Amino acid sequence: MIAAYPLEPPTPLQVTGVPRFQHLFRVAGGVDIDKSDFKRYTEFVNHKVHDLLLIGEATASANGRDIIEPHDLPITKGLQECIHAFGRMKEDAGVEPLLDRLIARPPLDRALSDETEARLPAIGGGLSVALARMFKIVDPHQKNPDSEHWERAFRLADLLL
Repeated sequence: MIAAYPLEPPTPLQVTGVPRFQHLFRVAGGVDIDKSDFKRYTEFVNHKVHDLLLIGEATASANGRDIIEPHDLPITKGLQECIHAFGRMKEDAGVEPLLDRLIARPPLDRALSDETEARLPAIGGGLSVALARMFKIVDPHQKNPDSEHWERAFRLADLLL
């Protein structure tokens, strides 16, 4: 796995939020993650958000802007659909406020617009839905992803997202 950020020990947010994320994964992909998977999950979301922001920064720079706007982020059709799916289930799962605190904001050369900043939790939610669905693609019969499934999902995401 590729770590974009050094991870700290679980915070109270992470420990109390785990059941909500577990519910999200069950609803989105029919998979069960456990507390030990939370570190990998956090790493995944932060790694992919960082990737999106780096490309967004390059796009803003190429267009002569100092601010990264939402349209600068390379949101694929599949990720957009997952963001919409997350939007339909976020009230039930209650994870968007947790994602807002969980997503790292890496230092960049360009600032995020307020609108881009506000969209990060939904993007993180869409990445969560995509991850849950990837587990089912990697192994349709798997209920609780193991290290190999996580590694495959990370590689798929790096290839496609």
